[in-house]
Amino acid sequence: MARVGVIGGGAFGTAMACVLRRSGHDTAIWAREAEVVSAINRDSANPVFLPGIRLVPGIAATNELAAAAAADFLVLAPPAQHMRAVTSELRPLLKEGTPVVTCSKGIERGTCALMSQVIAETLPAARVAVMSGPSFAAEIAVDLPAGVTLACADRALGGQLARAIGGPRFHIELSDDMIGTHLGGALKNVFAIACGIATGRKLGASARSLLVARGLAELARLGLAMGARVETFMGLSGVGDLDLGCNSPMSRNMSLGIALGEGRKLDDVLGERVTVQEGVFSAEAVAALAKRHDVEMPIAAAVDEVLNHGADAREAIERLLSAPYRSCCVNGRPPLERRTR
Repeated sequence: MARVGVIGGGAFGTAMACVLRRSGHDTAIWAREAEVVSAINRDSANPVFLPGIRLVPGIAATNELAAAAAADFLVLAPPAQHMRAVTSELRPLLKEGTPVVTCSKGIERGTCALMSQVIAETLPAARVAVMSGPSFAAEIAVDLPAGVTLACADRALGGQLARAIGGPRFHIELSDDMIGTHLGGALKNVFAIACGIATGRKLGASARSLLVARGLAELARLGLAMGARVETFMGLSGVGDLDLGCNSPMSRNMSLGIALGEGRKLDDVLGERVTVQEGVFSAEAVAALAKRHDVEMPIAAAVDEVLNHGADAREAIERLLSAPYRSCCVNGRPPLERRTR
């Protein structure tokens, strides 16, 4: 049994605390919200972020970061745009060499940094791993089967963490492709918004599948340009995450897209929600990364235009789907190698 600290009392952090406690670990979860801490300790529940779900007994919640940081390893699950602030607070509290596993599926706005890059800057003494894959928080909290990729540059450490976290109903596939695993989780949120818009417009399952397939190609093009491996995107943190996020209205990002496709305003939808739709904040960074690496990503660009530049969601998605044909090869090269010119 290990002592594990979960940093972030939102839906996924709470669900991961259930996974870890179920695996027999002494688990403490840190949350900023006093009502979340109180509900977990008193009722084994988190009605703010996981309403109606009974948590695994024995999870200790705290609003003292130092209490959660005194652990054998940490699982980091704050919203991606808060990662830098949270890990900066953690820095004086963390023992040198402590493993940290980031579960946050996003890219930092402004810097375009992946979460492991943010952690490397703010927690330079930590050993970092990345977890991503098709796993709804509400499902893993109640022990329904799911699988994720755990990526770590140190394969031995990755194996130790996989054995500590995984269980009969929480399958882990080990990788050393941290960039690809990051991008799969972050970009599926952006593509899920596009698929939601198409669904809200009642454009049909065929249109949604077209967006998923083209989204996978965009993901692979950017990934290869940034040093990821294409096989990563054929696994849980690529096509697996895309399938779940882009085909289920349970996805927060897809449901947001549905609302936009039905004609609702972004601010109105976000104002009704307590949970974070990571794709809203990552879309700008993804579009910037595409330009930086000279990669063609029309779906990501369209979502960024809708969310950040006032484009009409319905017109943008119709424009994406209206091209009469698209070549699968350019100058004899497969589409994964295409760049903008």
